[in-house]
Amino acid sequence: MQNKMLSFLAAGMTGMTAMTGMTITAMPALAQNAVAPVTVACAAPLLQHSFPRLQDEKPQALCQYAGKVLLVVNTASFCGFTPQYEGLEALHAKYAARGLVVMGFPTNDFGQQEPGDAKQIADLCFNTYGVKFPMFAKTTVKGASANPLFVALVRATGTAPGWNFHKYLVDRQGRAVGSFDSNMAPTSPALVARIEQALAAK
Repeated sequence: MQNKMLSFLAAGMTGMTAMTGMTITAMPALAQNAVAPVTVACAAPLLQHSFPRLQDEKPQALCQYAGKVLLVVNTASFCGFTPQYEGLEALHAKYAARGLVVMGFPTNDFGQQEPGDAKQIADLCFNTYGVKFPMFAKTTVKGASANPLFVALVRATGTAPGWNFHKYLVDRQGRAVGSFDSNMAPTSPALVARIEQALAAK
């Protein structure tokens, strides 16, 4: 009887050790899944999109910008507002370290003022204006063919871009919190104040 009891206890301890071993082994994997970057980064519906980059057309997931303040702008190379690239780059240089990401989306939607291919657009952006903020491949930002990011921005703000260099401000939680028309210069005090307010918010 005593021998049977000892055998039973030994078997129970072995089972517990095995179970504990499984639990310890499994826990890191579960913890890793719980904080997986994709899950956290894509929590905001507005960021659940991917677009090709201008320079090489490699897909760029917007999820990587979670927790940043975004200034999304539809751009064009042959527009009276094209010199706003300088102001946008100035914003990037001043505020990138604090979490601002300026995003340019070239489009030919307004006045046919972006007729060129990716190489021509990139040459103007990077070589003429020294743009260092993310630029994406030419796209459509209005009407039935508008890309999904702009569809979401228009829905959230109630304002569609009326011309080139319309600007949308997105806060750190991935919410569209401002819409600014083409006449609003990137470095205007009103826009800068809104950007600084969004950067200061947690």
